[in-house]
Amino acid sequence: MAKGITRLATWVVLHIPHNSTWIPAGVRDQFTLSDAELNDEVLKMTDHHTHDLFGQGVNSSQIVAAPVSRLVVDVERFEDDALEPMSGVGMGVVYTQTHDSKTLRRPISQHERDELINQWYRPHHLRLSNAVENAIKCHGRCLIIDCHSFPKKALPYENSPGADRRDICIGTDEYHTPKQLADWLVNAFGRSGRSVALNSPFSGSLVAQGYYHLDKRVESVMIEVRRDIYMDENTQIRIPGTFEATQEKIRVAIAGYCGIFESKSSPDV
Repeated sequence: MAKGITRLATWVVLHIPHNSTWIPAGVRDQFTLSDAELNDEVLKMTDHHTHDLFGQGVNSSQIVAAPVSRLVVDVERFEDDALEPMSGVGMGVVYTQTHDSKTLRRPISQHERDELINQWYRPHHLRLSNAVENAIKCHGRCLIIDCHSFPKKALPYENSPGADRRDICIGTDEYHTPKQLADWLVNAFGRSGRSVALNSPFSGSLVAQGYYHLDKRVESVMIEVRRDIYMDENTQIRIPGTFEATQEKIRVAIAGYCGIFESKSSPDV
């Protein structure tokens, strides 16, 4: 553990779905954009630096991060497009449209789609389920932090372009996010000097497959950080000092909530 880093409880699992910018060479031909256009799409759609923002100093066994860009396959979506609201704007599990409704991908076969799902989506969710299962086995509980960022200005694909865009957005699930958890994070970030909104401009929080709306021992909350408070949105360069301060505020907020339980429970619960 690096000096000065606030410890996160070992029953916390960080889910980081949109940090990667990697598009494997084997799927590049699926995209109809030029290299420059594709680079711009990656710039706009990636949650840049969220792996370091949330995961610095955290044990790798507690981090489940997607290895490929969300443009390849979006692990945050439902696998079945019939269940995924964002498939209506061409952003289901396999994107077909850009952030501004242009064609992103050529039509792909069912075989090509299945290959993407089998290579990237299902293994990711298996890793997440295994991490959650291990936390429950060892501690009797698991807290999933769904780690995201969002641009200062709404992108055209967003459902609520006029929504409040404060520094921090806390997303909740009616089953897996206790009111105490949401209230704690809103107040903790507020005390740290950041403006906070609940479920605006984004809502919801991901839960591991096999636990969704089935197991109250699994809690989940989404934390979205507005990108301009920790980086230059045009260059992706981190803002010195502010980036590190934001890291620590995130860890302090999460660790503080965990401490409520750890002060009331024995270590082997």
